Amino acid sequence: MEKLKSGAEQLGLHLTPRQLELFDIYYQELTDWNRRLNLTRITDYAAVQVKHFLDSLTVVLGADFEKNGPRVIDVGTGAGLPAVPVKILFPDINLVLLEATAKKADFLHHLAGRLGLEGVEIVVGRAEEAAHDARYRETFGVVLSRAVASLPALVELTLPFVTVGGRLIAQKKGEVGTEVAQSSKAINVLGGRLREIKTVLIDELKDRRCLVIIDKVKVTPPEYPRRPGIPVKRPLR
Repeated sequence: MEKLKSGAEQLGLHLTPRQLELFDIYYQELTDWNRRLNLTRITDYAAVQVKHFLDSLTVVLGADFEKNGPRVIDVGTGAGLPAVPVKILFPDINLVLLEATAKKADFLHHLAGRLGLEGVEIVVGRAEEAAHDARYRETFGVVLSRAVASLPALVELTLPFVTVGGRLIAQKKGEVGTEVAQSSKAINVLGGRLREIKTVLIDELKDRRCLVIIDKVKVTPPEYPRRPGIPVKRPLR
C-alpha cells in the first residue's frame, strides 16, 4: 500500500500500519467479490490504491470528519467508496451506506465484518425513497457521493439527507463549471448554497479531480426528492 500511503501524506494523513492492513484486506475482498459481482472495472493493485482508496480519502479536504461528520451517509456507495476508506481513518463516525443493489449490499455487509467496522448501517434502497424516511431525512452532518449522477440531479438525490448546517461533498473530475452552473436552481430549491469547488492537487491523481462542496442553509421542501427516476430524467435547471 505504498502508493496509498505516500498519496495520503500529501493530504496530511498519516496511515497507521493497522489502517494499511485494513486497506489491504479491503483490496483482497474487493477483487475476490468482483470475480462474481460487477463492483469495479479497476482491479490492478496499484490502480485501486490510487483511483479508489486515495481518491476516496480526498473528501477530507471538504470537511473535518472528527468535528463535522459524526453522522455520515454515502449515497450510491457501490463498493463502499468513498465512505469505507473514510471510516477506516475515522472509526468513530456513524456511517450509513445507501445502495440500491441488494447484491452490492451483501458485499458491504461482508466487508464491514471483515474489516471489523462498528457503527455502520447498510441500507438497501433508492435515494428518492430513503430521503423521505424520517430516520435519514436531514439527519447527516456530511453527505458523500461519488460518480452517481450529474450535479443537477445529484443535488436533489443528496441534499435532503443533509441537516441544516451540514455539508454535501460531491466528487467530480474534469471541467465542472457548466455542470455547477446548471445546478444553481437545484441547489437553491433544495436548501443549499455552493461553498466552493476545491481542486484536488495530488501527484498520483492527474485527471483534474475536484470536490463540489455545498452547505445546507435551509430546510428542503417536503416534496423533494421527487419519485424514483424523475431527478435524473428531469433535473431541476
